[in-house]
Amino acid sequence: MKNYEVQWTKTAQNDLLNIIEYIKTDSINIAKKVLFEIKEESNKLHYLPERNRIVQELHEIGISKYRELIHKRWRIIYKIENQTVYILLVVDSRQNLEDVLFQRLMK
Repeated sequence: MKNYEVQWTKTAQNDLLNIIEYIKTDSINIAKKVLFEIKEESNKLHYLPERNRIVQELHEIGISKYRELIHKRWRIIYKIENQTVYILLVVDSRQNLEDVLFQRLMK
């Protein structure tokens, strides 16, 4: 079994930080738990990152190189290049992914 390196992009790190900061306003303990869980789930990408589904919204328009790991209400979106998994963004699954991507393109 191949072992992949998992790297968080700056954008994904900022996403996670924003999520934790938002949750922290209600509960520091829940924020810590969410941070730990998301990091733990993403570490599973060291092995068999191909096992997760292709991002459906992108697949519908012919883009199939992005995959996602779903953890509770969070979508961890990544791509695989050679032996590296790049975590690209972390979003709340209740958000419209197309809107999120459009907003980021406009920045």
